[in-house]
Amino acid sequence: MTVRTRFAPSPTGYLHVGGARTALFSWLYARKHGGKFVLRIEDTDLERSTAESVNAILEGMTWLGLEYDEGPFYQTKRFDRYNQVIDQLMEKGFAYRCNCSRERLDQLREEAMQQKRKPRYDGHCRDREVSPDEPHVIRFRNPDTGVVVVDDLIRGRVGFNNEELDDLILRRTDGSPTYNLTVVVDDMDMQITHVIRGDDHLNNTPKQINILRAIGAELPQYGHVPMILGDDGARLSKRHGAVSVMQYREDGFLPEALLNYLVRLGWSHGDQEIFSIDEMIELFDIDAVNKAASSFNTEKLIWLNQHYIKEDDPKRIAHLLSPHMGDLDVDPAEGPDLADVAEAHQERARTLVEMAEMVTFCYKDFEEFDVQAAKKHLRGVAREPLERMRAELAALETWNDESLHETVQKVSDDLELKMGKVAQPLRVAVVGRAASPGIDVTLRLVGKEATLRRLDRAIDFIHQREANAG
Repeated sequence: MTVRTRFAPSPTGYLHVGGARTALFSWLYARKHGGKFVLRIEDTDLERSTAESVNAILEGMTWLGLEYDEGPFYQTKRFDRYNQVIDQLMEKGFAYRCNCSRERLDQLREEAMQQKRKPRYDGHCRDREVSPDEPHVIRFRNPDTGVVVVDDLIRGRVGFNNEELDDLILRRTDGSPTYNLTVVVDDMDMQITHVIRGDDHLNNTPKQINILRAIGAELPQYGHVPMILGDDGARLSKRHGAVSVMQYREDGFLPEALLNYLVRLGWSHGDQEIFSIDEMIELFDIDAVNKAASSFNTEKLIWLNQHYIKEDDPKRIAHLLSPHMGDLDVDPAEGPDLADVAEAHQERARTLVEMAEMVTFCYKDFEEFDVQAAKKHLRGVAREPLERMRAELAALETWNDESLHETVQKVSDDLELKMGKVAQPLRVAVVGRAASPGIDVTLRLVGKEATLRRLDRAIDFIHQREANAG
């Protein structure tokens, strides 16, 4: 048997991190077993489905690297097939027309609620002749007795009494098919062997199994993934921060960091925290997924992201960093090589957005000095070291790490100061703040012209401060 899994989002919004985790688990299961991963767009909700949402889903999948082997398939292009199956169910007596009014259905629901029963259709139209020419829906004739047993890959064996299940609607009055029908037909036609999805669909599973049996289709295996919670224990939502996959890209996360984080949400392999894609494929198995809900921890994701930024190729980091530089109105072409800049800051940045903000000093002058840094390092005692540095650097012919380091060391020796007493005022003068890579690397990246210009500004700043104090 060839393993075939699927990811079947509804295009009514962005690709949620919960959906991305489900897609990842399905993708990993297919890859591990040498199978196929199918992408299906469940767009039968014509009012809420949009082309923008479809694009957001496809873009999110591409960014994460979750390539699909077949698809995307669109349910709106398969209505004829759904109607064909509904006709077959009607012919076999597994479906019937129902013309019950909204008022009658509302009354049934109200009575059930008052009696503290689970609301369900009472089968009023099961054996009535309803004309196909009058407004009606098509309902599935659910078995009255027996138990539907789901041997869930994650939750274990779960049983559902048929007498508690509803004669669900297969086709609405307007002729559009419903979710439970389209899913069943698609899973059958696409030969899906393993349905891995959120546990909010668990109650749909016995209904779908009954329809599959009525059609005479082979049943897939089901695995229902627990939901993701926020730090406060509530279901993950926008108020907990970003929940859209593409928002994480905008916030400066690497796709492999998000994948690594998502695979660890509810699944583990010993105490291992860092997983390459190849390791995920090799080690992942659906029956090792935790039955309990998982809590999203943004700090843990940031820690992982920092790890991947540190370990990545500076050229790739530069490529991913470039759009974030554009967001800050910085053109990386007008300055040092962005890969060199990224390499110098890989140990320091937790996100690409943070890195972009860190490295702007390499490309344009900052607006003002950090108040605390200037107060501590741009004092009167720093004026002479900065003036000496300015003169030495202006005369420097070779502008590289070695010559710059030697120059700072020379000024420190000449003035009989510890190197930090020269390097820190110099750093604040050139960068605007007290933190940057090594002073030689910093000066090299800023360049000679900008370094001298900023030193002049810092020396003027100290003069002005002394004049005001006097």
